[in-house]
Amino acid sequence: MTATSQAFKIPQSVLVVIHTPALEVLLIKRADAADFWQSVTGSKDRLDESFSETARREVMEETGIDCRPGSRLADPLQDWDLENIYEIYPRWRHRYAPGVTHNTEHLFALQVPAGTPVRLNPREHTAYRWLPWRDAAAACYSPSNAEACLLLPRLAFTGRYP
Repeated sequence: MTATSQAFKIPQSVLVVIHTPALEVLLIKRADAADFWQSVTGSKDRLDESFSETARREVMEETGIDCRPGSRLADPLQDWDLENIYEIYPRWRHRYAPGVTHNTEHLFALQVPAGTPVRLNPREHTAYRWLPWRDAAAACYSPSNAEACLLLPRLAFTGRYP
């Protein structure tokens, strides 16, 4: 890469709803947008990076919660096998290659014990809070994130999700 070239974000990302057994959802506040509360999100670093790898990396980077292979929270990371395709907000399109307007977001959930410590990356997020799933959905800025929170109880108790 030369000094004048720019690395663009890959328009393939993950959304990870982190929750307790009581369905309290972790929301984190973005550092670059006032009152923008969300679940863990992030784009692939490489085209060949799996969505699962991306989810595990982003959870660790954004919250300090370790769900990488071999950790005690590796198994509770569940791939919902659901994807959203949405228009990238204009304020963030400059991060993507020219002409890219849509992103594909793959959904995951991670069940953690109540009281799990959270360590934010201050460059990305400034605050966190645990909310009951309905309240979390109402607090999410992104419609796809709100919808994921609303899916949580249905997927948690149907056998698709432990």
